Amino acid sequence: MTLEQRLNAVEGHISSTLQSLGRSRDEVTLVVVTKNHPVDLAVELYGLGIRDFGENRDQEAQPKASEFAQLVAGANPTWHFVGQLQSNKAKSVASYADVVHSVDRESLLIALEKATVERTKPLDVFLQVNLTTDLCRGGVNPAELEAFAERVAAASGLNLLGIMAVAALDEPLEGEFEKIAKLSQKLIAVAPNAKFISAGMSQDYETALAYGATHLRIGTAITGKRNY
Repeated sequence: MTLEQRLNAVEGHISSTLQSLGRSRDEVTLVVVTKNHPVDLAVELYGLGIRDFGENRDQEAQPKASEFAQLVAGANPTWHFVGQLQSNKAKSVASYADVVHSVDRESLLIALEKATVERTKPLDVFLQVNLTTDLCRGGVNPAELEAFAERVAAASGLNLLGIMAVAALDEPLEGEFEKIAKLSQKLIAVAPNAKFISAGMSQDYETALAYGATHLRIGTAITGKRNY
């Protein structure tokens, strides 16, 4: 299948799933994860109508965003940083990213607050929650969600959009996304405008949609196998 065919197939599945759920396509943002692919792929996707791109490594994303701007005159893409973010990379990421999906600790929050001083508009962020006991996965402990959410919501230069989580691979998908939906409600109780849910990837996005996902992070199903 070509890139366009894969994109159309995923878009078709998204639309049919949403229709069966009584949801509108306008409710959902498709973020195509272009990590480990050359900038040419992002340019081609832009030509196919994609405006939201996801990256997870600053050393790849920063030059890619810069080169994209040079290749596509007048383009206005939205760059999403979807990987774990080191505090010492916050300034660089804030210089090109429009959305950070992985805010999960105080040190990163402080670094992002400092980094956004030079921005002309707030940086949109998702609060990442860890659904597992594996601390290496990133994300705040669900028990600490409300307290940290209050801190993020009050942070200067940041706009809290909602919650982000990754479903555990060894757990039933429905149960994982139900947890995310319930945690989203807890977040909304603290920050009423933080109503968005970043959840769902190539292998589980249809289930994620059934539990209210608003931002899908889809890579391989659209981009194909990565170059390295």
